[in-house]
Amino acid sequence: MTTKRRKWPFVILSVLVMLLLAGVAYFSDYYRADDVALAALESDDGVTVEETEYGWRFDGPSTTAALVFYPGAKVEASAYAPLLHLLAHEGVDACLVRMPLNFALLDGDAAARVVGEHDYDDWYVGGHSLGGVAAAGFAADHASEVRGVLLCASYPNEKLDEGSVEIQVLGARDGVINREKVESARAYAPETFVERVIEGANHAQFGSYGKQDGDGEATITPEEQWRATVGAITAAIAEDVADVSGGADVNVVSDAD
Repeated sequence: MTTKRRKWPFVILSVLVMLLLAGVAYFSDYYRADDVALAALESDDGVTVEETEYGWRFDGPSTTAALVFYPGAKVEASAYAPLLHLLAHEGVDACLVRMPLNFALLDGDAAARVVGEHDYDDWYVGGHSLGGVAAAGFAADHASEVRGVLLCASYPNEKLDEGSVEIQVLGARDGVINREKVESARAYAPETFVERVIEGANHAQFGSYGKQDGDGEATITPEEQWRATVGAITAAIAEDVADVSGGADVNVVSDAD
């Protein structure tokens, strides 16, 4: 009996070590930003890119509207620099947030710190994939602080405030997103819900980190997907969708747009 009791601490310690090693292995295997993404972290004539404590700020001509963007799960945050650089250039400044272990659910309230650092009239929060889920959770809990949520290949998993705006951008060739969850999540959408589907777009090309396991093959280039995404976002904001009524507004954005 004494020998068996002595073995228990060793067994428990062994299990804890194995769990720790499994966790380290899981979070160490992530998608890294490619050279195109790293180049987009440089300022140009239209956008000033500033590295901050939370990540990066893409400061374009806008003085009124800004987006706090959460990266997808196990994706290096800087992989979204091309999309957000272009968004800032087209009139919506962007704040890209680094996440602990590249996992947005570990810091879902990160947007609160960002909003407190900058002065804009209209704040949106959003993200890609699981990052979008986390951002939607923040929007649901802080409806008075943000105007709406922008979701790239993502969906909310809780009810959004009826005074909010939900702008959802999906890729027609996305092989990663759970489409059943996309459909069921429409029950969580506010009255003002705008959906854009980009023909030829897949899951990974919202960022710039290469191919993703299980994804569909895109028939448009990453640059075309970024431009279509930015076009969908800026159009929805410019239309003042917060005043639109009558339910979902579903449109298709092709690679030619």
